[in-house]
Parts: sequence; structure tokens; C-alpha cells
Amino acid sequence: MDTPLIIQNDPWLKPFEKTIIRRIEKAEEKEKELAGDKKLKDFATGHLYFGLHKTDDEWVFREWAPNAREIFLIGEFTNWKENEKYKLSHTGNGNREINLPENTLKHGDLYRLSVNWEGGKGDRIPSYAKRVVQDEVTKIFNAQVWAPDKPYLWKQPDFTPDKNTLLIYEAHVGMATEEEKTGSFEEFRKNVLPRVAKAGYNAIQLMAIQEHPYYGSFGYHVSNLFAVSSRFGTPEELKSLIDEAHGYGIAVIMDIVHSHAVKNEIEGLALFDGTPYQYFHDGHRREHIAWDSLCFDYGKNEVLHFLLSNCQFWLAEYHFDGFRFDGVTSMLYLDHGLSRDFTSYEDYYDSNQDEDAITYFVLANKLIHQSRPNAITIAEEMSGMPGLGNKISDGGLGFDYRLAMGTPDFWIKIIKELRDEQWNVSQIYHELTNRRAGEKSIAYAESHDQALVGDKTIIFRLMDKEMYFHMNKDDQNLVINRGLALHKMIRLITLATAGGGYLNFMGNEFGHPEWIDFPREGNNWSYKYARRQWSLADNNLLRYHYLSDFDKDMVSLIKKEDCYAEPFPYKLTAHEGDQVLAFKRKELLFVFNFNPTKSFADYGIPVDPGKYRIVLNSDDMKYGGLGLVDSTMIYYPVKPGIIKSGNQYFLKLYIPGRTVLVLKWKQSRRVH
Repeated sequence: MDTPLIIQNDPWLKPFEKTIIRRIEKAEEKEKELAGDKKLKDFATGHLYFGLHKTDDEWVFREWAPNAREIFLIGEFTNWKENEKYKLSHTGNGNREINLPENTLKHGDLYRLSVNWEGGKGDRIPSYAKRVVQDEVTKIFNAQVWAPDKPYLWKQPDFTPDKNTLLIYEAHVGMATEEEKTGSFEEFRKNVLPRVAKAGYNAIQLMAIQEHPYYGSFGYHVSNLFAVSSRFGTPEELKSLIDEAHGYGIAVIMDIVHSHAVKNEIEGLALFDGTPYQYFHDGHRREHIAWDSLCFDYGKNEVLHFLLSNCQFWLAEYHFDGFRFDGVTSMLYLDHGLSRDFTSYEDYYDSNQDEDAITYFVLANKLIHQSRPNAITIAEEMSGMPGLGNKISDGGLGFDYRLAMGTPDFWIKIIKELRDEQWNVSQIYHELTNRRAGEKSIAYAESHDQALVGDKTIIFRLMDKEMYFHMNKDDQNLVINRGLALHKMIRLITLATAGGGYLNFMGNEFGHPEWIDFPREGNNWSYKYARRQWSLADNNLLRYHYLSDFDKDMVSLIKKEDCYAEPFPYKLTAHEGDQVLAFKRKELLFVFNFNPTKSFADYGIPVDPGKYRIVLNSDDMKYGGLGLVDSTMIYYPVKPGIIKSGNQYFLKLYIPGRTVLVLKWKQSRRVH
């Protein structure tokens, strides 16, 4: 095999060429083993075979449970007892099947499996169940027959997402309502989708879609991988939400969890056929040491078939536009990435890697893009493994984007540990642009992780308790003024330097004042903090709308100017003493003054000749600023007339403290 392109582009990878090539060849061999001469999308069709299906005149149900001695279909139609009439038959390779007359089941019926194995038995939710519901009184979960008379008719069947400038609104349907309850798909579609469209985002990343028994897990302890979480509504209501998002031009990305699964035995896969190793590792690798969950065995072909089919199912059945894969770092490393800081390339090629999981990612990305060429895949990965976001043909794992997970940690660190006077603009620029060439990344100042109880959002770190008492427009407060100014600057510089995409968690754009804490025993099962107070942003007597208005305009500007067509911004000046940073991207000039006490008049920024006009000003009064800059002026750069400047032109600007100005360049014949 020729040297992969990722090594040609990064000579530091040369010592690990054999390992990289071995991984490539292993994925190719596994694909051949699984799919033969067909495509992966023809192989990953378990959802069309296993589970419950309605044909023209009967029902057919199939399950894979190699260790089971007997499996019975039980439900309301059997009075929840085993009946020989509903016993599944062997069909080979650990598979079982039963055919039932058409009148045996009807839409809405509840059912389960009763699985018997050597030395034990237990009720189980089928592994491919597409609908699972919980009884409100008993709290018991059951599979539910879901066969509406009329299939959902898609209004936007051919939607294509914008993969060039990806602006993601991360959202949780359940907590998207202001009421103290669990929100629904319908409420999200009617109330939140219009907000997202108005805010200028072109993608929604939906969390907690796969069924999970414990609401407080935020959707990350999944029990039923093929079932839409019924606490939010029906499959048709989710389809309607996605369809309407597509009508707005908004892609819908699913937060998919293939990194681990719940330990639950009845509604989960933990001991599905009586063995601990059917879907998961056995022995010391079975349990995740930090997450109280179980780890899939990606070395088993049946597990690969199950997970790959799951990817294709969500694309085909619900028209999702791609996936954000959760917990990628945990999957990549045998120690889940918990025992090292990843300070050298050796950390990525030292036999601590789960090469079965690496193979899975290559196959998953290949399958997803076979099924939907314009689909989007994002890796939640913090170790920085090289090649993660490179094409498979170049020797990479095939993700379209990786999350820039170090950025939120960086912002938290400087806000917590440094006085405003110590913020180093060169360090800020370096941290925000320090990414691998050839890979796209999703930048974000904060996501849901930074809003969880026990942590603090950026706005709360900046304002703390003051925001509870001084967000009225007629109440001037220095802490609030500082917080508003820095919140705008932090989010814009993160957006403007991003490597192809940007993410915001719902409500953070207007500085939602409180953390996230789902109902649990420790808070007396309260929904007070598992909601979003949209009314704060809608209230023109409060300052919250200044932040959302600014967020809308900055997102729209980046999208309109197609800034991410240039992979990196170009730094023009970074003066640590003044705390002034300027860079350009496409035709936009970004000038940040992080100085908390000094404004600068006639500050010289080295630029190209032409004319410049302000297109965004964080100090504008419409964003809660002081209005110290006239945004209607046209600026022309000048030559200072000193020998050392040569032919360099300088733009002379007035830059108030804690302010960012964005100017647009246009050619001009005028020369100064």
C-alpha cells in the first residue's frame, strides 16, 4: 500500500505508518468479510429483518439470541404468560422466528419476550423494538406494536443539508419548554423551530432521541437503540418535526450513542439471552469504569451488524441528516482515554487503542455516506487522534467534523483563573486556531456539558448572582455590563475562528441564567432547572434579548459571507499589552479589544487597501452597548509615511474597551 495521504501531509506520522496501514487494511478486510461484493448499505439491514414486521396478511417477528433455549412472545394477547402457540422457532445462527395471523396483534398492543436459558429466564424488550413505552403508574417498560393505518408522508423528501457552513443549535426536546414538565416533539416543532430559524442556525442537533429509562441521564444511558423516546411523543411527531425543520432549510443531526449502553436487563441488552457477552465485552472490559454502563464488543460481527443497521435505520426511517457520535474517545482507547493527557503522537499508536472500535468508525462513516452522500458525521472526541476527520481514502476514519472539545475548557480556565487584564490575545488566538490542517471541526464556547448542575455557564461565571437582580435595562451594574460585553466577544471570536462549524446549546445564546438539573431524588423530582425560560429573551424590559439579537446577527454574518470557505483566519495583529487582536477571514476584518480599562483612538490595523465599513459592532446600543462608535462611517486605510512601514496600509479605528468591530472590505480606487 502507498503511503496514506494523512502521513504525506503530516511527516510526524511517518514513524507510525505501519500501524496506520494495518488499521486501514483491517477495516477493508472486515468490510469484505461482512458485505462481500455488496455495499455496506446492503449489509446493514438488520432493522428490516429482525424485530416485528407486518406483511400483507401476517405478522413476522425475529430475534437473535444464541444462548437462549426458548423464547416466547408474550403480551396482552397472552395475558402476559408463556404459551406454546407463541414460541419462536430456530432458524439457524442463533436466530429465532415466529409468524402470526394478521388478527393476533393490532396497533398499540403491548408485548415483550420471555427468554429462557440454561439456569434462568427473564422478560426482555426485543433488541430491534421500534417503539417502547413506560406505564405511568407501574413504571414498567414494554414494547408497543406501532403500525398506524397510514404511513407518514414526507413533505420535504429530498432535503440536502449545508455542509460547508454548519451552524448547529444543540437542543433537548424535553427541556425545551418553559413549563416545569417534559416537553414534546409537537411543542418543539411549533415553538422552538421558528426560534432556531429566526436565529439563523442551519442545523439542529437533537439529544436524547433513543429510548432511555432514566430521564436524568440526558439521553446517554440508552436501552433501546431503535426506539424513539416515547416520553417526547410518537414516531410520526418526530418525523413531522424533522420534516418541518427541513422546510426551514434546517438539517437535523441526531446525537447517537454507540459508545455504551445501560445495565438494565429487562428493557436493555445487558443479559439479553442470559450471557453477559452477547452484545458486550466479557470480563474486566464489560463495564465502563466511569459511566456505570456496558461497553459494546466491536469485534463481533453481530454487534457490527446491529450498530451499523442502527445508523442506516435512523437515516432511512426518520430522515435524519447525520449523527454526532457520542463518547468517541471512550471507544477509541482500551482505557477509555482516562489515564493519559495525550501529549505526544505515541499516545495514539501505543497498543492502548481499540482497533475493533476504529474499524467500526471507518465502516460506520462509509455506510452513512453510502446511504446519504450529504450526511453529516461529527465525532465527540477529546484526545485529538490524527486522521479522525480525514477521508477514509486518505487514511482517515471518515468523520466530516470533530468537536473542538478543548475550547470550552479554555474559556472556563481563563475566566476562572485570570483577571481581565491578564487575558492574552495571542494565546486566545492560538487556542482557537490550533487544529489539524485538512480536518474540519465544530467550535463552541459552551455546550450542554458546561450547563449541567455542578458546573456553570459562561454567563453565570461572568455575572454570578448579580444576574438575578440587575438584568433590568434601567438598572446599571458594572458586573452585568462586563458580562454582556465579554459574552458577546467570547462567542463571536469562537465563531469567527471556527474550522468549518459552530455549535450553541439552546438558551445559551441569550445567556440563560440557570444550570441544568433533571428531575431526580436529590431535587425532589423537580423540573425547575430542566427547562428553558424563553420569556426572558422575549421581554424587552430585560437585557437578555441584547445577547440573542447579537447572536442572530453574528451567525447570519458568518453564513452570508461564507467565512468557512477559508479553512483558517489570517492574523493581522496581536498586541498583548493593549489586548487588541485583529484577523481577517474572506472579506471580513475582525478587531477585538479585550482591554477592560482602555479604549484606543486611531488604532492602526495593517490591512489591504480598499474601503471598509462596519457590519457588526458589539458596542452598538441595540446590543446593549454604549454606542461609542459610529457604525455608518466608511473607513479608508492610509500609509503612515514612515520608512519601516513600507507599502503597508493601516486602518485607523476607534476601538472602545471590551468591544469587537467587524468590518467588510471592498476594493476602492481611493488612495491615501
